[in-house]
Parts: sequence; C-alpha cells; structure tokens
Amino acid sequence: MYRYDEFDHAFVAERVAQFRDQVERRLAGELSEDAFKPLRLMNGVYLQLHAYMLRIAIPYGTLSSRQMRMLAHIARTYDRGYGHFTTRQNLQFNWPKLSDMPGVLAELASVEMHAIQTSGNCIRNVTADHFAGAAADEVADPRPYAEILRQWSSVHPEFSFLPRKFKIAVTGAERDRAAIQVHDIGLHLKKNDKGEIGFAVYVGGGQGRTPMVAKLIRDFLPEEDLLSYTTAIMRVYNLHGRRDNKYKARIKILVHETGAEELARQVEVEFDKLRDTELKLPEADVQAISAYFAPPALSERAEGWESLARWKKTDPDFARWVQQNVQPHKNPDYGMVTISLKPIGGIPGDASDAQMDAVADIAEEYAFDEIRVSHEQNLILPHVALADLEAVYRGLVAVGLETANAGLITDIIACPGLDYCALANARSIPVAQEISTRFGSAERQAEIGELKIKISGCINACGHHHVGHIGLLGVEKKGAELYQITLGGSGDEHTSIGEIIGRGFEPDKVTDAIETIVDTYIGLRLDPTEIFLDAYRRVGPQPFKEALYGSSSAAAEAA
Repeated sequence: MYRYDEFDHAFVAERVAQFRDQVERRLAGELSEDAFKPLRLMNGVYLQLHAYMLRIAIPYGTLSSRQMRMLAHIARTYDRGYGHFTTRQNLQFNWPKLSDMPGVLAELASVEMHAIQTSGNCIRNVTADHFAGAAADEVADPRPYAEILRQWSSVHPEFSFLPRKFKIAVTGAERDRAAIQVHDIGLHLKKNDKGEIGFAVYVGGGQGRTPMVAKLIRDFLPEEDLLSYTTAIMRVYNLHGRRDNKYKARIKILVHETGAEELARQVEVEFDKLRDTELKLPEADVQAISAYFAPPALSERAEGWESLARWKKTDPDFARWVQQNVQPHKNPDYGMVTISLKPIGGIPGDASDAQMDAVADIAEEYAFDEIRVSHEQNLILPHVALADLEAVYRGLVAVGLETANAGLITDIIACPGLDYCALANARSIPVAQEISTRFGSAERQAEIGELKIKISGCINACGHHHVGHIGLLGVEKKGAELYQITLGGSGDEHTSIGEIIGRGFEPDKVTDAIETIVDTYIGLRLDPTEIFLDAYRRVGPQPFKEALYGSSSAAAEAA
C-alpha cells in the first residue's frame, strides 16, 4: 500500500492543526454553526440526528493491521466501541464528541490516515475492486491508478468546489466488483491489441433521486492520458454542471441533458488541449507508484490442499465457510477470504473494537498484513494460504466473525438509516436484522443461492438499493415508514437499475414480502443453478407482482 512521504505528513499535520483551531473557535462561540459547517465537512465531520459523525477515508479500501488497530483504539476511546464500514470503503464513527475530533484526527495522522474529502462537493474517496492484486481474472491492479487519482484530486484548487460531490471507481478485472457504472466516472482497466494498458471510460452513472447507468465515452484511453482526460471531464462538468438545483447538479444529469455523444465531444476538445501538458503520466512515475502495490512474495504452500480437504471433511461449518467466503486466488495455493460483517440478526457493516483488533492480528500473522474494505460492507484478506485457512477461521470464530454468507440473502447492504441519519425517512437497520433472522438458516440460504438485498433509508441511496437484486427504499408516507421494493438491479459488469414492483409495504410486512418474492423465484427458476437475477431477467416482473399483490389487474393498479 502507499506510504506517506514528507509532504503528505506535513500536509495532514497542518490540516489537523487548522481544524483544531476551528473547533476551539466553534466551542467558544466565535463561529456559528452556519460558518462552521463547511469547515467541518471538509474534514469529514457530519452532524447527524443524535451526535456528530466522523467519516474516515480508506483509499481504495486498503488497510494495514496497524491502521486497523488504530480504528479499534478510536472506537474504544472516543466512540461506543464500534465503527461502521460503508459502501464507499470508508469507516464511520457515529458518537464522537466534537471536542475530541482534532485528537482523533491527530491519532489517525500518526498511522497515515485522515478524513479529508470524505464530504463536500469535491472528488470523494476513490474506490476499487476489493480483490485487487489477487484476483485471477485481473488484467492489472487498479490501486496504483486509484492512488494516482487520489494524489491528483486531493485539495485540487480547481475541483474542490464542484456543483456536487463526485465519485470515481476503478476496476482491473473481467468481473466488475467496484460497481463502476454507477459512479460519476468509472474506469475499467484493459489491454489493447498491442498489449498496452489503458482504460474504458464511463461517465454519468449514479444512484440517488435519479438513478442512471454510466455511458461509455471512451473505449480505450492510454494509461499516460489518465489525468489529462479525467481533468477534461471535470472541466466540462465544472463549467456546465447545474449549480442552481442540487437535485440536478450531478454529472449524470449533465450527461442525460447534453447527450453522451455531445458530452464526449466536449471532453475530447478539452482533452486535445491537455494531452501533451504536464498532466501526461510519465512511465517512471507510474512504476514508482505501482511499486507500493507490489504483491507479497507468495511461497509455495501446496500442503494446503491436503489439509484443507481433511478439515472440511471433519468440520461442516468450516467447509460451508470455505465454500461461501473463500474465493480462488491467482496463486492456486492461496485464497481470498471475505470476512462477513453481516452476522445473522446483526447490523450490516458494524465491527466492534475487539473484532477490529482480531482482524488486525489475523492479517498480520496469516495475510501479509493487508486488509481490504469492500463496497459491500465486508472485510477482505486478499492473500491467505490454503494451509492457513483453518487457523484464520478459528480466529474469526473467537470474535463472532465466522458467518458463512458472502453473496447470500443475509449478506445485506444497509445504510444507517433513521437510527442515525438526519436525512433518512425510514429505518434500515431493523429491517435488515429481521430479514437476516428470517432467512438465517444455512440450509435456507443454500437453497436460495446468490441473492443481493440492499436497503436505503432515503432517496440518497447510500445502501445502493437501486442495484440490489432486491432493493428496499424507505420512504415517509403520512408520517409513517413505508418500504418500496425494486427488483432486478445489479452493480456488476451488466449493471441495471431495479424496477419498482408496486406499492410499498409497512415495516411489519416487509419480510413477508421478501419471503413471497423468494418463494416465487424458487418456484419459477429453471433449476437450482439459475440465480435470482437471471431468473428475474428471464421472466420479468409480472409473476412477482401477482404473487405480492394478487391478480394481474391488482398488480397493474398497484404499480
């Protein structure tokens, strides 16, 4: 992972000192909340329903054990003993005192972390495939390019006050595990016919009030032009993006209203002015950044195959965990381990201080001191020898992190919702807990197979409900919570926005509705290998509408 140089250390330290002074003036009454708000947001501090919230940046979701231990320490010392991992591969603390914020940021700086640009109308944390550097289907590791974009975008004088927040994601594999087509800019690493590295460039994706799938505006952008072309996109957006209406300010609206072809033309005009400037990436600089992300030296561990087979035979729970939470590594003697933060009946994405410390210890001993955060609110150990899987599993069991449900119906994405968020209309957490409990048996989950449920407590879609196989959106109607269901969404290389299935459901009826949907799917699938999303795309919404609302006419009226 990237290591700070002298400039980085000095810059972050100066920002902490600056914010300390701002907090002191706010607490002394010298700054009003209106004057303080833009200052705190620049440092990742939100004011939620009950307390301040601090959002900590985890660039492209990569952490060391030392950094994870610091997060555990902050949870114990300044919060209530836990943190919440988010869909932007960040971490949120929901209960720190404002007076403690500068101290928290200073402690983060000591392990090369910060909260800069985790809020505000700027370029947010650049995200990437959580299996980067380990996946067998990878063309190239996307993290060096995410780091280049991070360095370029940090406190960028031209792009720090955009029309609206801006999100970039990078993937380097055949499978899109970074949901690049629902980002403002999505970059897909690929090789051309000459074997040269470049990017397919997508622009204008996003969820929220107006969900849209990004448009491909460049099929192949040479590696050296990454910053100049990205700058060209940003300049077109900064010039023409709406500033009079925050609901129409995202680049997706500009793409929609301008047209992808015309926007691409404008970007190319700007790009022609920039392509041979100082923004062109020197190969030496790319190699220097890439050196930070060199894969660990993986020794041959062929003995793992025999021991793994033996352990799986003697322990069914371990076998189930390996099958569901361990993916093949590009090195056959290793695996990529997903640590589920979705215990049955638990709060999606939450981890206690003890659990964070345990993950740090396990990563240090068995996973080359490397941890990832996925946009699906789980943790990843990208390089684990098969011979060490049993020891890793035992360590996870000791702290309640052994849930074998990655990609299954209980691996639910959920935002904090109305329990914490001032913007929310409805709760997300209790709904997720009830669904998880209802479908918690291992046998039931295995019968259902791959099924991604995603829940948002408001239209901002922090829970990515638009791209859930089953999406739930909490809305407020006549002072009560109601949940709208969408079906058929996906955030992978075949991205689709879910379709609204009909009228919403009251909180106590949501789980029954999900069960009806699941039972309908099982009844109509071709065979157990046909996953929910494929079955839905084959048959369409009508069978599900009829199952939920009765007759065809009633379903049509409900919709």
